Amino acid sequence: MAKNHVLAIVLAGGEGKRLMPLTADRAKPAVPFGGHFRLIDFALSNIVNSGYLKIVVLTQYKSHSLDRHVTKTWYTSPLLGNFIAPVPAQQRRGPHWYLGSADAIYQSLNIVDDEQPEYIVIIGADNIYRMDFSQMVQHHIDSGLPATVAGIRQPIELAPALGVIDGEGGVVKNFLEKPQHAEGLPDDPTKVLASMGNYVFTTKDLVHALREDAKDPDSKHDMGGNIIPWFVSRGECGVYDFQDNDVPGSTDRDRDYWRDVGTLDAYYEANMDLISVHPVFNLYNREWPTMTMIDGSLPPAKFVYGDQDRLGHAIDSFVSPGVIVSGGEIVRSIVSPHTYVHSWAQVEDSVVMHGTRIGRHSKVVKTILDKNVVVEEGAEVGVDLARDIERGYTVTESGITVVPKGTVVTK
Repeated sequence: MAKNHVLAIVLAGGEGKRLMPLTADRAKPAVPFGGHFRLIDFALSNIVNSGYLKIVVLTQYKSHSLDRHVTKTWYTSPLLGNFIAPVPAQQRRGPHWYLGSADAIYQSLNIVDDEQPEYIVIIGADNIYRMDFSQMVQHHIDSGLPATVAGIRQPIELAPALGVIDGEGGVVKNFLEKPQHAEGLPDDPTKVLASMGNYVFTTKDLVHALREDAKDPDSKHDMGGNIIPWFVSRGECGVYDFQDNDVPGSTDRDRDYWRDVGTLDAYYEANMDLISVHPVFNLYNREWPTMTMIDGSLPPAKFVYGDQDRLGHAIDSFVSPGVIVSGGEIVRSIVSPHTYVHSWAQVEDSVVMHGTRIGRHSKVVKTILDKNVVVEEGAEVGVDLARDIERGYTVTESGITVVPKGTVVTK
């Protein structure tokens, strides 16, 4: 099957309320991650590495930075008809914005009509994982079913927070939304198969389902909540076990890694997963690279002052291009481009975004600093959580302080 018979659709219109304040001024897929990446780079890298180069990104909520990133970073040569294009909500089916993920695709069927693909891959834009979608597409074709949903094995105790797939013989028999009591898998009773939010459809069947869903006034017009159950009720939905996906360059340690970074704690933990000695998600896999565009004018990171009392250094950390560590210390942290860490400053267990300034003798611990934050000389953040709350910063259940974009942290 030719790769160009597949159209990939990335659902990137999510508001990301649980990631506030990181999503106060940007869509969730545009949130920086891992230094110089954005969340959407992981979804797009998976699709491109799978060999699919006809991609639309459906955006809606506060999409300017996301649209700009996709346009400036993910461009392809039009010579062979390839494209990676952000598509904003356009009210094509009436005077309303997207009512749900299924309605987003329904309102964008003009693209499907233009491209005439045989199959459509639909994925979300805000999870961290590696996946070869060509293997899932082939599984879908071999099954002969109109729809296929990807499932990932998760601990059974997490079932009340997941969409659980009850399958038999490769066919989904039931789709259980956040069940309080779930049965384990036949080959592993400690696990359930949860939906990853990744789907493959035969085009004509998906178009029919979307048109039927659009007629239903009681529908929430959601892919996982309405379209997949519609196929399941007809015995027409297959399941693809993510465990069977073999990504080039993956190891036994990271081959089935998948993280939903929908909360601040999950976002923080996924960042920390990157920097261990043997990371559970390895960004150094050159056979299946995670791609983005770095400003070509950025110099390498610089570490200065070798004095015994002010040694500029970083340990167990990611330090991006354009960072200057001038006599400060960075430990178990991720530091994004254009950040300056001044002398005698300490940054520990933190995620520091672009353009941040961390002053002399300051201390940043277990904190997410959004872009262009200034930590003044001698200031502390993440040390006294009660004071952080008094200052209006978000503090998560696990004790992570989050400082909004452009904030000045005073002493």
